[in-house]
Amino acid sequence: MELKEKALFAVTALKAAYPGAVCSLDYTDPFQLLVATRLSAQCTDARVNLVTPALFAKYPTAEAMAAADVADVETLIHSCGFFRQKAKDIVGTAARIAGEFGGRVPDTIEVLTTLPGVGRKTANLIVGDVYGKPAVVADTHLIRISNRLGLVRTKDPYKVETALREILPPDESNDYCHRNVLHGRAVCDARRPQCEGCVLNSVCDFFAAQKETQKET
Repeated sequence: MELKEKALFAVTALKAAYPGAVCSLDYTDPFQLLVATRLSAQCTDARVNLVTPALFAKYPTAEAMAAADVADVETLIHSCGFFRQKAKDIVGTAARIAGEFGGRVPDTIEVLTTLPGVGRKTANLIVGDVYGKPAVVADTHLIRISNRLGLVRTKDPYKVETALREILPPDESNDYCHRNVLHGRAVCDARRPQCEGCVLNSVCDFFAAQKETQKET
């Protein structure tokens, strides 16, 4: 099976299994999604969703966050981990958005990645979820599942993003990434994947290799 054919199979199967492809972070506008995504680094989305209501109640806009005391932001986000760097990045990003972009979150990966603490994963999420552009959010679930399927053979996020852009339907790529997160949590676990019941096992290199190993033993 060619890579594009396998990718399309995965897109179709995961769409059927997880029809509601949405980001699990709570937000009401692009700036809040940008902040929540920065907080989610090495932290669960569930934890972030517990922290952001108080943070956004006090600093609801880029302009308000830009004027915040970094120490106060640190206190509000403390439980998300790495709170000092995250607070510095969030206030710095808010200052640039308020000062250089009129309070509007940029809509390109190239500009977004110039903001403090914003990498390609975050930038792709913003351009995909907010602006509806083709995006590939190369998080840990997408990287793991893509390697197991045999769509890529690298764990480098940029290389995974680049490779998948070549084989995924552009209008499906963003939702496909969200569905990979859901599938990674529910079925394709890092340590204990539930391969027998997986909707992708018929095209999965990892599953095929497991079956060969079982035959040999």
